[in-house]
Amino acid sequence: MKPFRSRPLESTVVALVLIGVLALAFGGYLGVFSRGLTRSLVNAQTWVAVRYVAVRDFVTAPRDMAALQQRNAALEAEVARLQTQVIELEQKVAQTEILAALVDFARANPENTYRAALVIGRDPSPFLRYVIINRGSNDGIRRGMPVVSDKGLVGRVDAVIADAARVQLITDADSVVSVHLQNANADAMLRGSLTGDLTLDMLSQDANVEIGDVVLTSGLGGNYPPDLLVGQVVSVRQLDYEIFQTAVVQPVVDFNRLQIVLVITNFRPVDITPLLDTTP
Repeated sequence: MKPFRSRPLESTVVALVLIGVLALAFGGYLGVFSRGLTRSLVNAQTWVAVRYVAVRDFVTAPRDMAALQQRNAALEAEVARLQTQVIELEQKVAQTEILAALVDFARANPENTYRAALVIGRDPSPFLRYVIINRGSNDGIRRGMPVVSDKGLVGRVDAVIADAARVQLITDADSVVSVHLQNANADAMLRGSLTGDLTLDMLSQDANVEIGDVVLTSGLGGNYPPDLLVGQVVSVRQLDYEIFQTAVVQPVVDFNRLQIVLVITNFRPVDITPLLDTTP
């Protein structure tokens, strides 16, 4: 009989508890308890999460560092490869522009025939001014042939082997070129020097030479064809007691940046020295 008597009591207790909870809820007393409980749970969760992230980072840091180093090495290799490609493309663009300029030069001077050549070497001596090109006797190159760029006169072939040739630049100390000053209508001799400077001598005192005068090959002496552009006068020295006046010429060719040149193959130099020898 006791179990049957206890059930009404338990039901009564449960009902009273529910009524009490509802009363507290309607009275707003459970909100404070709920917020406090929620805050405690959030703080506990935050504490656990922070410790978990710290432990995870500590465990995975070596593996992540190795992966980052590997990725960084791959990116550096890719950057180096792209930089190499950019340099190669720039070189190809520069060579294309030079070739286009050389073609324009050849078209503007159709009286000559040309053979294009790459500059593959330079004389290491600071006192000799030569370049080596990749064309030789197998390509029809002969000693004495003039060499030009798209800008103007470079020099002439000084020595030849089967597959290469040496070109003496007009800035070499042993180089002498007969030239004509277009504006002054006067002839002179253009000489190189150990320093690479170009000077005019054998220039008549009567010639009205001015800064900016254009200098061309004259064709006299038989070493170069006429009317090849050489440079411009940048300074003049004239003294009354001297037989000739002198001048300094700025060449139109940048000899330090020569990459591709043209050899004039249909020109044959003529040695007129025996005709000038008046010895009986």
